[in-house]
Amino acid sequence: MSSLQNKIDFAVVLRVKHANPNGDPLNGNRPRTDYNGNGEISDVCLKRKLRDRLMEAGQKIFVQSDDRKNDDAKSLRDRAEKALGGKFGSADTARLANETWFDVRAFGQLFALPKKSKSKGAEEEGDTGISIPIRGPVTVQSAFSLKPVDVTSTQITKSVSGEGDGTKRGSDTMGMKHRVDDAVYVFYGSMNPQLAVRTGFSDEDAEAIKAVLPKLFENDASSARPEGSMEVLKVLWWKQPKPGKYSSAKVHASLHMNEDGSGSYTLGALDGLTPEEIPGF
Repeated sequence: MSSLQNKIDFAVVLRVKHANPNGDPLNGNRPRTDYNGNGEISDVCLKRKLRDRLMEAGQKIFVQSDDRKNDDAKSLRDRAEKALGGKFGSADTARLANETWFDVRAFGQLFALPKKSKSKGAEEEGDTGISIPIRGPVTVQSAFSLKPVDVTSTQITKSVSGEGDGTKRGSDTMGMKHRVDDAVYVFYGSMNPQLAVRTGFSDEDAEAIKAVLPKLFENDASSARPEGSMEVLKVLWWKQPKPGKYSSAKVHASLHMNEDGSGSYTLGALDGLTPEEIPGF
C-alpha cells in the first residue's frame, strides 16, 4: 500500500450547548479556557475521541482508554509485547508498530519504557531501556471558541451508601458541576505526505479519519456531556497535490468564521483550491 499522495488540511466547526467539553482537573473540572476567556478543548482530548471513533470503525488502536479497550492488556507495554511478541524492542519495532496500529502510524508514538529486570527490585547493568520515537504525519490543534464563553456552575448533592448492607443512607456530599451554555468552537488539523512515507500512513487511512470527523461526539455521552449537547456542524477538507501549493497556515487562515454564534463562515480565495464541505453527522 502506497503512502499518502496528497497534502491534506482540515477544519472542524462544532457547537457546545449545556455541556462541559473538556474539564480542567487543576481548576475544579471547570471547562478549559484561555487567558482571554475563550473556551478550549485540548488536542489530547480531541485525539482521544478520534481514537475511540476509529476503534468503533474497526481500526486497531494502540492507546486505548480503560473503559473502551478491546483486549486484556494491562498496560501499553503489555499490549505492545502481546502484539509484537519477540520483535518488541528490536530494530523492527517501529515498522511493525506502524503496520499494526492505526494511531501509531497517524499520530506517532514514543515507546519510552524501561527494560524489565531479571529479578524483582534489581536493575540490569547498563540497562538503558527502550526509547523508540515515531513521528506521525497527522497533527491536530486544540479547539477554541469564537468568543469568550459563559461558564455556569451548579451546586449539587450526592448520596452514596458505601458501607453496611446498603439499608442505611449515606451522608450527602456537596459538589459542583460546570457547563458551557452555548458556544461554537473550531479546530484545525493537517496531514503531511513527507512524514507519511516514514510510517506508511496511506490515502485509505486519511479517508478513515475523514469518515469519523463528522461524528466525532457520537457514543461519547456522559453526565458532563449529555447526548446531543456536543455537535459537529461542518468539516472542511482541503486536498492539494504534494508537496502543496499553499502552506497549512495559509489554508487554515482562509476560513473566516462569523461571530454571530451560528457557526456560519466564509472562505477566502485560494487559487485552484476549494475545500470539500461535509455536514456533521
